[in-house]
Amino acid sequence: MTIALESMAVEIPEVAGHPNRAEFRGVLATVDAASQRAPSGAKGHLVLLTRAAAEAALPSLLGMALDYAPSLDRHDVQRKIGVITRAEIVGRSIEVGGYLFARDFPDIVEEIGESGRHENRGAFKSGQKRASGVSSTGLMGRMFGFSGSAQRTSARWARGSKRIHANAYEGLGMSYEVTDVRVNDTTARIWILSRVTFTGAAVLRRDKAAYSNTWIELG
Repeated sequence: MTIALESMAVEIPEVAGHPNRAEFRGVLATVDAASQRAPSGAKGHLVLLTRAAAEAALPSLLGMALDYAPSLDRHDVQRKIGVITRAEIVGRSIEVGGYLFARDFPDIVEEIGESGRHENRGAFKSGQKRASGVSSTGLMGRMFGFSGSAQRTSARWARGSKRIHANAYEGLGMSYEVTDVRVNDTTARIWILSRVTFTGAAVLRRDKAAYSNTWIELG
């Protein structure tokens, strides 16, 4: 079996115990495959990011921000929770890694941490091998109940309970942000993206992501 691998990274000096830096990793998208849902800005069209376009745009991912919306169903460029320092194409997956601002955004970092500890429903399973041959922990929604949550008065717990309920079956994924997009045929049902520039990425529920096999975990 031949494994295609393109990789780029920015070396960040390691600081042991840095309170505002939590490593993350995950799959951002799939190349040469149509998305399962229409991404924002595609006017209802599914999209297919070509490998050539992804390889050419890989350097533009480095140093870009990772954002999220509290509802975990869209992008919000005003909430930048981390930075991408590594990007590579392994097989047909665009894998990324970097750092989350753990002290600035403790709730979403905790959410990602909890989600990444469980088996992923419908995507990568615990111990399953990815194309690179590296075992993936994957993700899954939280499978436990919260019958006692009504008695808890903490505002943070209330917010967290809503997110947990929303993510119980979907899990967390990612979605990319692009500009300078070239579409081969804008009348086609599936837009083939032959050129893009990555401007960032977002964390959101997998049922809201264009690619349902994306995931994110602490690591």
